[in-house]
Amino acid sequence: MADAAHSGTDLVAALLTFFAVGVATKPADAGHLYGHGKAEHLAALAEAAFLVLVSLVLGGLAIARLAGWITLDVEPAWWAFAALGIVVAIDLGRTVASHRAAQQYESAALASNALHFGSDLFATLAVLGGLVAARAGFPEGDSIAALVVAVLVVVAASRLIRRNVDVLMDRAPADELEAARAAIEALEPPVVLRRLRLRQAAGRAFADVVIGVSPGAAVGQGHAAADRVEAAVNRALPGSDVVVHVEPAAEVGELRERVRAAAMTVPQVRELHDVSLIETDDGIEASLHLKLPGQLRLDEAHAIAEEVERAISRDAPEIRAVQTHLEPLADPAPGRRLPHDPAEVERAVRSITGRPPRELRTLSTSDGLVVLVTLALAPDATVAAAHDEASAVSRRIREALPGVADVVVHTEP
Repeated sequence: MADAAHSGTDLVAALLTFFAVGVATKPADAGHLYGHGKAEHLAALAEAAFLVLVSLVLGGLAIARLAGWITLDVEPAWWAFAALGIVVAIDLGRTVASHRAAQQYESAALASNALHFGSDLFATLAVLGGLVAARAGFPEGDSIAALVVAVLVVVAASRLIRRNVDVLMDRAPADELEAARAAIEALEPPVVLRRLRLRQAAGRAFADVVIGVSPGAAVGQGHAAADRVEAAVNRALPGSDVVVHVEPAAEVGELRERVRAAAMTVPQVRELHDVSLIETDDGIEASLHLKLPGQLRLDEAHAIAEEVERAISRDAPEIRAVQTHLEPLADPAPGRRLPHDPAEVERAVRSITGRPPRELRTLSTSDGLVVLVTLALAPDATVAAAHDEASAVSRRIREALPGVADVVVHTEP
């Protein structure tokens, strides 16, 4: 029964494979711009489903016989052994042939065919072993052998299903992705890799690459960089289909802001400063100072810093390395309004501007007195002129109040 069931599915499997390979080898057309390679994976899923279904039925029958729910007599005749010997030779030949063809053409359909024929070979061997056991006076051996084969085939078919589902869902192949990335990063002169996406179908890789070139580069230079990237990926993944998109590399200011924004996406980061970009032979490196709560454990702070580095690498792939400096976050100084004679401060402001300030406040902090001044200036005054006047007022107030901790001068029209 096991041999008959598996052999009965061979015709369906062979027809599926024949049809799938015929469809998969068709060139791309207006309706299938990426070709027809995924037909092989659909056929492989169908074959794997057949294997699972048949194996479950056979496994159920074997269990039913072992449990005594079904009683069948096994009477092996001499011609049964002869027939099984011929079937073993046929199964072995077609399994080896399908496996070699699957490796040569990287065909998922032929690989599933090889698995199907291989499962038939195991089933036939199990039948042979079961008949030998039955002839030796142990009829349960036939059912045990069939059950073992059913389990093995279900496991193998499940792996085949998972592999083909990954391809149909465009799961990125990790090894191939790393090989393509390494090939691009090894280029001389180097290019800025912004994004790399990879998927597979019928043993062929499809890569989408985004690179950055100098904003002042000519069109020909950008095209030459794209050609070098395409050639590098093809060397790493022969026969791959590569599309390279060229973008202008980020200016320093824009890149610095992206680094800052990426770091601030980490929830535990409260403040950061001194973001620096350093051009090295290996690419651009970034350094920044992170302010974290002073009571935080060092191992926890280090984990946050690593998360910041990962966020920067994700949002600013041009950055080759990130160095973070950890600083304790100072607690805010307690402040409160105090009654204060503003005459001295007003006199200092008048001596510079010729008029009193629009607003004047003083705060007492743990560091000392903080003076907050708002100046009204002409609407057409330049920013540079406003800054000069605010600086002069700040200096005069500090001279009038030598012990002042800080002076903050705000200018407005």
